[in-house]
Amino acid sequence: PAAISDRAVPIQSDRERRGVGDTIMSEHLLSSVQMAQFVASGYLKFEDMVPQDLCEACLEEMTNNRGYLAVGTPFESTWPTGTALGDTFRLPQVQGLIHSLVGPDPLYDHHAAHLVKGGQTRGPDMHQDSVIDFRENYFDIQLSFFPVDTPDKMGGTFLVPGTQYRSVRTGEIHIYQHMRGKIWATCPAGTIFVWNTGVWHGARSNYTEQDRYMYKLRLNPTRPQVRNFDTADLEDPEIRQILNTNHGWEGNEHRYELMRRVQMWRFVSGQPDYDQGERFMRRIEYRPQAAGVAAG
Repeated sequence: PAAISDRAVPIQSDRERRGVGDTIMSEHLLSSVQMAQFVASGYLKFEDMVPQDLCEACLEEMTNNRGYLAVGTPFESTWPTGTALGDTFRLPQVQGLIHSLVGPDPLYDHHAAHLVKGGQTRGPDMHQDSVIDFRENYFDIQLSFFPVDTPDKMGGTFLVPGTQYRSVRTGEIHIYQHMRGKIWATCPAGTIFVWNTGVWHGARSNYTEQDRYMYKLRLNPTRPQVRNFDTADLEDPEIRQILNTNHGWEGNEHRYELMRRVQMWRFVSGQPDYDQGERFMRRIEYRPQAAGVAAG
């Protein structure tokens, strides 16, 4: 997975329009290519996002406080300054990541300090969070923060890339165990995965003696999620290839997934006429009745 761009991009006009604080540095915004990866796969992975000393402090806070905070309040006011978790989510690189996906002034939805004890095995656990969500285009994000090294033997969260457009009742997929394209979070301490809340996911067994913690944080947007990322590479030809990604599980319905990605890309990129190939979306855009009314 791509790392956050370190290029400085002049976006002062966007800052003024959106009211972005000075703490968000332009070089930490996602690129258009990375945003396309998120639209196509539903997640991004960033290693070495959080320094080791902060990881250790966060782990202590996670083990001592696992309850929900003030649901639906401004995210910035969730943690006092000087707390390890507050310092983590105020890191410029984390702020840039959050802003790129949900924009300024997001709301705290909830968090969970997930614990899988050493030696604990897990059965089928595939599920989709908050399936009762009927919004068009808008999406919440979840950040999965791993404060300790999480090797394959320790398990880690698994994700099925690209499934964010397949809304299901959670129980319908609970017994699924193996799907083409499934990935899991084996990563060093300080890694953050950010993912669309609709992605199918679950927890894996921990075959080590060490307890595994993963801190999951969900955020809601308060403004349109349009062009909150670095658009300097918006015309990069790689974007078309990324949106066409086949994760393996789609089978003959890949075109359906592609149409959903194009719809989302039109929204987040502010390009209402974007299409994939030769008028790929024309079948659902052609409205004979509307044309007849206009002609009359």
